[in-house]
Amino acid sequence: MEFRHLGRSGLMISEISYGNWITHGSQVEEDAALACVRAALETGITTFDTADVYAGTRAEEVLGRALRGERREGLEIFTKVYWPTGPGRNDRSLSRKHIMESINGSLRRLQTDYVDLYQAHRFDHSTPLEETMEAFADVVHSGKALYIGVSEWKASEIRAAHGLARELRIPLISNQPQYSMLWRVIEAEVVPASEELGVGQIVWSPMAQGVLSGKYLPGQPPPAGSRATDDKSGAQFIAKFLSDDVLTRVQQLKPLAEQAGLTMAQLSIAWVLQNPNVSSAIVGASRPDQVHDNVKAAGVKLDAGLLKAIDEVLDPIVERDPAETVSPPRRP
Repeated sequence: MEFRHLGRSGLMISEISYGNWITHGSQVEEDAALACVRAALETGITTFDTADVYAGTRAEEVLGRALRGERREGLEIFTKVYWPTGPGRNDRSLSRKHIMESINGSLRRLQTDYVDLYQAHRFDHSTPLEETMEAFADVVHSGKALYIGVSEWKASEIRAAHGLARELRIPLISNQPQYSMLWRVIEAEVVPASEELGVGQIVWSPMAQGVLSGKYLPGQPPPAGSRATDDKSGAQFIAKFLSDDVLTRVQQLKPLAEQAGLTMAQLSIAWVLQNPNVSSAIVGASRPDQVHDNVKAAGVKLDAGLLKAIDEVLDPIVERDPAETVSPPRRP
């Protein structure tokens, strides 16, 4: 495993981080989830990402049990707040009330005294940014979180929050966006702003929901048991990548992966790690062997010729529009 600084902070995290969106507490049984976390630890992953909303808070509970007994100082545990975690009007958003209650719930479920990174899961248009950042400052100053991050925020939103964070003397060091060969919406605005501010990207879905693994074939139904066939495991997120044009072009990446001595999945993860503003790529798994396969992308250097060939194959279908980074206009 290789390690990188998270933004310009002193925090080092593993190039491959383990995330449990969709899987823990919902898609896979707990024994399988625990086995995947064990595999992650065995391969050198130290960074674990979750959120209070995943599987209706159950994902945090599963991760807490999976990491119980591990040396806490040797781990980086990340979680998030924003989406609904209960039926009430205040069981959501980035209000002071929800943040203060949510961090306590997350710590209880994760069985830890603090998280290394506490992230705003979307930008909240219903709460003054000053209120949100002051609440985050209290979370940091109380020792319940060491650093602050955001997820899927626009460049202008990151700039505004970063300015307030500096005034409040708290370290806002990361953004967690979707990023892959097919989804490059952060490159035009978010990455340049982040580089200027010292914010690092912790990217999710580097395999485009599994499409870049090459297992989805044009003109054929999705494989049985795959994410595309399971409405409970994010089928709506993968739908945008399942056109025959996209799948045909993805198949053309196979010889390029072979040329690099990588699987398609490894190539896709290694690709996002070529961006110097990316601190870590989040992978999920339903089986331990998937973890062992994915971590082989750590430390891989792709040469300029290969990167150019990838662009030539995919360029007509790549999404680059910064406007695709969106947060709900109203409280969810």
